[in-house]
Amino acid sequence: MAEVYIGLGSNMGDRENYLRRAVAELASRPGVRLLTCSSIYETSPVSPVEQGNYLNMVARIACDLVPLELLTVCEEIEELLGRKETPYVPLGPRPIDLDILLWEDLIYQSPELTIPHPYLTVRRFVLIPLLEIDENLRLPGGDLLKSYLSELSLDDKVEFYANYDWVSIAHAP
Repeated sequence: MAEVYIGLGSNMGDRENYLRRAVAELASRPGVRLLTCSSIYETSPVSPVEQGNYLNMVARIACDLVPLELLTVCEEIEELLGRKETPYVPLGPRPIDLDILLWEDLIYQSPELTIPHPYLTVRRFVLIPLLEIDENLRLPGGDLLKSYLSELSLDDKVEFYANYDWVSIAHAP
């Protein structure tokens, strides 16, 4: 099974509940095993669109799916939790967002999906929870992710919000 990192975010409604439900759904899918999750961070939106703050986190999973199958799983979870019911606005508010960030040493490019995520190294709200899970995480090719963090502006809000035993929560009845 491949080790994969998924970014999760929500800035509409009960943001924390959307994250909980998304993690539980992810953990319940065939071919996916939840290994661990980062803390939740409250973050300012990276968008010119007026909207509320996000809650963001990262899940590390073991996966025996191929990338486009996992993308379909992520999109199904987004739809289940109301993403399709929200009018699409690029970089706009959303009840839930799941992004495949890293997939071991895989470099993958298709019209639907790019791995590693193309904005991974320029977003503090992604790097901080990723590095919480593994401070020595590297991009395919060997670059340490923590080397990118020091280059980013501290102006974007990324504040600790909460931490849970996500594996237990995801498997609770």
